[in-house]
Amino acid sequence: MKASDLRELTGEELRGRLADRQKDLMSFRLQLATGVVENTRAARNARRDIARIKMVMGERARTAGEGPAPAKKGKS
Repeated sequence: MKASDLRELTGEELRGRLADRQKDLMSFRLQLATGVVENTRAARNARRDIARIKMVMGERARTAGEGPAPAKKGKS
């Protein structure tokens, strides 16, 4: 799933995809615990897709008028 493809989706579709990928990740963790892992790359792909979806959602939130994200304070 590419970020450019995700940018074309509506907010509701993004939330649905996010929920689906989180369910996939939970399913993988259950399979890992029971020792019946079908696809060992599933967790990595799900985590990356979740990060991409959250990135697009964050971009939209920032451009919707909330302004720039607050700067993180360092250990000074």
